[in-house]
Amino acid sequence: MASRYRGMLKGFSRFFHYSGEGLKTLFGNNQNSKGNVPTLQIIPRQDHTISRQMFSDGALKVLYRLHNAGFDAYLVGGCLRDAILGKTPKDFDVATDATPEQVRDLFRNSRIIGRRFRIVHVRFGREIIEVTTFRGRPNDDHGEHVAQQSEHGLLLRDNVWGNIEEDALRRDFTVNALYYNIADFSLHDWADALHDIERRTLRLIGDPETRYREDPVRMLRAIRFAAKLDFAIDPATEAPIREMAPLLLQIPPARLFEEVLKLFLSGHAVQTFHKLREYGLFAMLFPEAEEAMEALPWAEELIVQALANTDARIQEERPVTPAFLFAALLWPGVHLRCQRLHAEGMPPIPAQQTASHQAVSRQLQHTSIPKRFSLPMRDIWDLQQRLPKRRGKRAFQTREHPRFRAAFDFLLLREAAGEIPSGLGAWWEAFQQADEHEQRRLLGKIDSDPAGQPDTRKRRPRRRRRKPSPGQD
Repeated sequence: MASRYRGMLKGFSRFFHYSGEGLKTLFGNNQNSKGNVPTLQIIPRQDHTISRQMFSDGALKVLYRLHNAGFDAYLVGGCLRDAILGKTPKDFDVATDATPEQVRDLFRNSRIIGRRFRIVHVRFGREIIEVTTFRGRPNDDHGEHVAQQSEHGLLLRDNVWGNIEEDALRRDFTVNALYYNIADFSLHDWADALHDIERRTLRLIGDPETRYREDPVRMLRAIRFAAKLDFAIDPATEAPIREMAPLLLQIPPARLFEEVLKLFLSGHAVQTFHKLREYGLFAMLFPEAEEAMEALPWAEELIVQALANTDARIQEERPVTPAFLFAALLWPGVHLRCQRLHAEGMPPIPAQQTASHQAVSRQLQHTSIPKRFSLPMRDIWDLQQRLPKRRGKRAFQTREHPRFRAAFDFLLLREAAGEIPSGLGAWWEAFQQADEHEQRRLLGKIDSDPAGQPDTRKRRPRRRRRKPSPGQD
């Protein structure tokens, strides 16, 4: 696969040429390392190895129906980049000169979504093909379609249509400015993308500070792509990130929740986490976790191990749940709050419930957490109080809880990170695998839990039955 990748880039290199004027007005100061302004490179089908067999049936249906209806239709972005890198393309995006309404009229299985950026989702079973209309320059006159920006440069609304050249300028990174033309199967490179892929470099199109102000989420995308693709970030693209990280606080929490899922559920969560902290972006997403890592020696290890476990499950194609991930990310903050409430005299269970509520309330100001994830997350935390209490029927009742397995895994995570002593996890492991006789034996041996925390269930004193006095029935 590596030789195929090198051969593909070698074939592409014959088509690299630069124009002193070319698209200078389109790309402005976006120059490559040689100081030249890149212009359009068209690589015909016989000179590249990207095949329609790499594309999903849904993507091909969208491309051909748009083309047959008289519209331009291009496959664009990450799927082409991944194909060149020898990876299997998964997400397919289509760019066209058809408006969202025209796309919707062509596909009964579609709907227009978004207000800030109106796009069309065309659904084929579980697959969704995202179709976008060519974007124009936000500051140009587009009649009734007007882009709206905040005083800080943030694009609040951007539904202005343009041509493919303008659309290429609006792409975030050069490596995503590749277009596959379904009309003749040629590959269009608008921003020297193939050269940057060969150098394994991530570079923004245009002035980095301006592009980050337009959409601060591009800083998160830079980190995600760098970790996912193992690319270096171009120095000019990298330079403003630390200073401009607080711009993420302008982004709605619901959008940042989706970005967090992309960051940590792509199979490269550990590398992503370290890069986010390096550039000061993690504190914008999880401020309480960042603060707790400074105060608790085990906090970072717990989060890193949770992310490593998530990566391993994704590599093994096993299911993962954001509830467990958020439980690990927020737990150190909950622990700190619980300690403060304990010091004020609040009992353990109310203290943890109060701490959980406070921590989640603060987190919702940064990234939203839907209830389908926040409720299981709270169950995982609550069960940490119940797992040490195993006398009588308690162990059987705890084991039957719907979140027991996730809570047990979380307990092992806490032990591995050094938050609590080891032992309780091994007891529960043995209890789950034992037969009824062995379970009774394990319960009978409990004097104090293996973590050194005694089972402090209060027992009511046994009342003696008084004998009836003579003359009483």
